Amino acid sequence: MTSSKPFLGILCWEQGGNPKGLEQLESLKGNSTNPATYPFPVHFEKVTGANYQSVLISPESSLVAPMVEAAEKMIAMGVKAIITSCGFNAIFQRELARSLSVPVFTSALMQIPFIRTSLGSKKILVITASKKDLKPEHFRAIGVSDMAEIEIFGMDEMPEWGKISRSPDQPLSIEKVEKEVVSLAVAAKLKHLDAGAVLLECTDLPPFANAVRQAVNLPVYDLSTMVALIRNSFPT
Repeated sequence: MTSSKPFLGILCWEQGGNPKGLEQLESLKGNSTNPATYPFPVHFEKVTGANYQSVLISPESSLVAPMVEAAEKMIAMGVKAIITSCGFNAIFQRELARSLSVPVFTSALMQIPFIRTSLGSKKILVITASKKDLKPEHFRAIGVSDMAEIEIFGMDEMPEWGKISRSPDQPLSIEKVEKEVVSLAVAAKLKHLDAGAVLLECTDLPPFANAVRQAVNLPVYDLSTMVALIRNSFPT
């Protein structure tokens, strides 16, 4: 927590039990769980039972209740909006939004309708932490049922990033991860020359967003662009 009067509340995974590589990524400025990412006061609240397995690999509906409880604790502190530390929480968007008294933004994927409208028929290249685990249910939960013009690429297919699931006790080379993020984005653009934007689903990827922008010369959206929109929507 960076202030007694936080503007934004962030729902996070519980302490421990997560891959070592994810803990490294969380230390980077730009990551959703690093206080230095935000140019305003925020508060982090850990959600009991929320972890890599229960959110990303096999989403558990039983998490909604503790997420609501944690969010309400932050609302009582005065936060104006709620976000989460993992884009795969999109699957809980409807339940959380219906249960809470402030706006809820579970995932950077929520920017898809805004981006899509701006691009006409151009494609959106979505880079996700795990392609095999990002399912139609995640998109439907944020109001995206038409997957036309949306192409998905997974970091889980990259060697260094893949250690997160294959060798969770092993550290990552952050330099190699950055190269993988950029190379995946470049390959995606080469495959879809009609692409108009890149969207980074994963909240661990914003630290590499500028490198991607420079490499593909396209607008790149992520958690940080969503947070900027949220902050600018409220009185300063």
